Amino acid sequence: MHHPACGCWSRRSILAAAASVAFLPARGAPAPVPSRETPAEAQAALLAGNRRFMAHDLRACTEDLATLRQSTKASQAPFAAVLACSDSRVPVEMIFDQTIGRIFVARVAGNVASAEVIASLEYGAAVLGTRTILVLGHGNCGAVAAAMAGKPAPGQITALYRSLRPAIDEAGGDLVRAIEANARIQAKLLRDSSPVLAGLVGAGKLGISAGYYDLATGEVRLLGA
Repeated sequence: MHHPACGCWSRRSILAAAASVAFLPARGAPAPVPSRETPAEAQAALLAGNRRFMAHDLRACTEDLATLRQSTKASQAPFAAVLACSDSRVPVEMIFDQTIGRIFVARVAGNVASAEVIASLEYGAAVLGTRTILVLGHGNCGAVAAAMAGKPAPGQITALYRSLRPAIDEAGGDLVRAIEANARIQAKLLRDSSPVLAGLVGAGKLGISAGYYDLATGEVRLLGA
């Protein structure tokens, strides 16, 4: 508490003020504007942002949001697309330290490439010019775990099971392996089932990959084909 008579601050007030400052975003250099020249550069920009996230060095939050809103109100030009799970523990823009207009995000439980999701990602690549698509699985995925258990669920939740079954069959009862296999399978589905995406990949204008997000460490690890 501040004591106006003596012009000093109590020890409790000083500690509270210090704690509040500790939670303010760092005001360092702004995040670099990602290159969209090649798929490899776009993917590298995502991973560089993830390294900043792990290092608690988020820079996107220091950018002028009013300026960003104005500059993107008429159009968008995201450099990357991410197909992620709906899980609340997977905040895509934060994980990759990106801000308004940088990532085209499609989210659905189990990060499955349904027809609607494929259509969305086709729009991102063919119309908006995204250079890389990352299918992002994550640790302790509830959708994959539920499909692996095969238990009844309310509503239409079990509709996801069919899309997740190939990964579960491949994993032999291991949840992490199933989550990784599902990300790879969905990435392959994007490459194989969409002539639009396949054509862009073949022309060297788009890359499609799979990754795994570790909830505890914050790391995004790329998965092999």
